[in-house]
Amino acid sequence: MNRGFYTIMAAQFFSSLADNALLIAAIALLTEMKAPAWMTPLLKLFFVLSYVLLAAFVGAFADSLPKGRVMFLTNLIKIVGCGLMFLHVHPLIAYGVVGFGAAAYSPAKYGILTELLPPEKLVAANGWIEGLTVVSIIFGTVMGGALVNPAIARELLNFDFPLIDFNIDTPAEAALSVIMVTYIIAMVFNKRIPDTGARYPHQERNPIRLIADFSGCFTTLWKDKLGQISLAVTTLFWGAGATLQFIVLKWAEKSLHMPLDKAAVLQGVFAIGVALGAGAAARFVPLRKSLTVMPLGVAMGLIVMTMTLVNSVWLAYPLLILVGALSGYFVVPMNALLQHRGHVLMSAGHSIAVQNFNENLSVLTMLMLYALMVKLNLNINVVILLFGVFVSGTMMLAMRRHADNQRNHDSLALIGEHKH
Repeated sequence: MNRGFYTIMAAQFFSSLADNALLIAAIALLTEMKAPAWMTPLLKLFFVLSYVLLAAFVGAFADSLPKGRVMFLTNLIKIVGCGLMFLHVHPLIAYGVVGFGAAAYSPAKYGILTELLPPEKLVAANGWIEGLTVVSIIFGTVMGGALVNPAIARELLNFDFPLIDFNIDTPAEAALSVIMVTYIIAMVFNKRIPDTGARYPHQERNPIRLIADFSGCFTTLWKDKLGQISLAVTTLFWGAGATLQFIVLKWAEKSLHMPLDKAAVLQGVFAIGVALGAGAAARFVPLRKSLTVMPLGVAMGLIVMTMTLVNSVWLAYPLLILVGALSGYFVVPMNALLQHRGHVLMSAGHSIAVQNFNENLSVLTMLMLYALMVKLNLNINVVILLFGVFVSGTMMLAMRRHADNQRNHDSLALIGEHKH
């Protein structure tokens, strides 16, 4: 891997670190405001709304400028969102603005990989990026949990800059200021990302044509025999992963009797598992074998259901690592395959915009269902069982569809197939 790749990794790490710490800080703000419990999953919903609403436009935007510059500008939007929380704008709105920046950041982050690296390095690069993103989720959630911890918040508030008064008076403001500095570090790395020299034809600016173009890309990817399977699996994974974040927090509170700052550590433990699985997949699964990992998705859904039997923190740790490892091992090859098919069938930015649209529509749907279950006061164990059945059942449907595709067409041959 070249130096540019490592700069992208550093920028991605700090940006994602801040996003995840900010989620925990925003949850703490909602608690401080005595907001109802069903509002907590809506934070993530407001964050991913931009991914769905802007899907037709962000691909063209990512392909219209050098990717490093796109990442710099979109990180600036995240800083504005974080700053809005300082100004006492409702956390849902402010985190929504951060999501707006993240939605435009994503096609550039993944698109630059296909410009920088040959196809045979994509699984390894994805393993690195996913692994590092997961490490940033671990540190981000743990950092967020630490920043809202009363003792640490007190220490931060006691710290004074000489000659300058920043008017930071509450634990939430202290946490937000540390997160803001993290975003600024990400921007420094964004500035150092090399220009790959890749230029795309003049990008369309007419919104109607952009939507029509996006619809064409959407249909192309869903009709492709390999694209549809990898897209279905990654769509399910991201919806399930986002919901599981909140299920773990609720489960920690109800079954393990843990406060928010300790429960955030459990999210980190799950993410360690994902990082291990992602790293193993990057090492052992070549692009041609990417579809062989699908049964692990079924296993993950079944193992999640055993959470209902666990009441001890020491059993919770290995269980969450196992669930995370299965997730990471099956999603990384699927992601790489999807990116490769997207790059072959259309431009990198456009294919990733289609991927983001599907994945985040899944996140929105599953989070809305989860918020509804919380509002209906469903027992957390019932929620976990429903979740496990849904994940395993959907993965089995995807496997059946793939088997049908293989009977009708040697889809493995498609991996090397390019558009003419």
